[in-house]
Amino acid sequence: MYIQYVGFDTAPSFRLYTFHVINPPSDPREFTVKVQSEAFGPNRLSLQDGPGICYARLGQELQGQTPESPADRCLIIGERDITDYLEHHHPKKG
Repeated sequence: MYIQYVGFDTAPSFRLYTFHVINPPSDPREFTVKVQSEAFGPNRLSLQDGPGICYARLGQELQGQTPESPADRCLIIGERDITDYLEHHHPKKG
């Protein structure tokens, strides 16, 4: 399986990240992951974290899919996703 980051669009209250997932022999699929603007800021996500947290969330969704229950193509980053990502990628010192 190959996950390709395509880019993002901005709106006043969120950023929408787009990914293509290629998993032969299946047809390629497009996924979007939405992050609310307030998720970015001091002691929160940096703008550079956006693609990474979305990639991680999409990866989790794809791992949990089955033929009967495919991954949702429109995902939303929640507070738990942010907390987990920050703990793993930006652990507090001391």
